[in-house]
Amino acid sequence: MNNKGFTDMKITKIAAAAILSLGLSAQAMAADIVDTAKSAGSFNTLLAAATAAGLVDTLKGPGPLTVFAPTDEAFAALPAGTVEDLLKPENKETLVKILTYHVVPGNVMAADLQDGMMAKTVEGSDVTIDLDSGPMVNDAKIISADVKADNGVIHVIDKVIMPPM
Repeated sequence: MNNKGFTDMKITKIAAAAILSLGLSAQAMAADIVDTAKSAGSFNTLLAAATAAGLVDTLKGPGPLTVFAPTDEAFAALPAGTVEDLLKPENKETLVKILTYHVVPGNVMAADLQDGMMAKTVEGSDVTIDLDSGPMVNDAKIISADVKADNGVIHVIDKVIMPPM
């Protein structure tokens, strides 16, 4: 083999290693809570609300966070006009209060939930876990649990839960 063939083979091996490395890096990077919710597809309203509330960076942050995430259908079940009103800039404070009531600091998996458990939310109030009727958080049924993200976990719920106002 001449030097040119040897050099071409070295370049090919280096390129292959670089491509393999990039592929593994992309696989190794898990999605944060926002990207996980985006890929799930049924959280468009929640993501729009998080954007309007200025909470996207927090949900993309290091965490860990546990998010009780209402589906688009859960938001649609609110009285007519509620979501539109909450997304208005003048209602940002109320929107932040509602959304942060759906977030608990830490990584709380379904196996960690106990009947009657109270969990302090980022908003500051407690939510109550009920395992006898569900699992439920307050009056919302947990319809899918333990959706893992690299900075926490999502539990999908069928209602928007409201903090004490």
